[in-house]
Amino acid sequence: MITAIDALTEGEPPGARARRLTELLKSVGEKVRRERREAVLEMQASGMTYRDIAEASGISFGRVRQIIADDPNKPPAAE
Repeated sequence: MITAIDALTEGEPPGARARRLTELLKSVGEKVRRERREAVLEMQASGMTYRDIAEASGISFGRVRQIIADDPNKPPAAE
């Protein structure tokens, strides 16, 4: 994956490279959050408790609760 990122930004001026990397980071972060939420919801649907989900996924109990409670159609908070 690192090689692919290097190939995408190779030869770009620093400003353009930084902008592209920022865009990549945002899109990858969104994809990861979406996939993680789907996995957490699948574990919940299979009957796992929040604590079991937290242990299996390596995230906190509170984060599991937040992921399950979050509305995926809600716009993300401004950074």
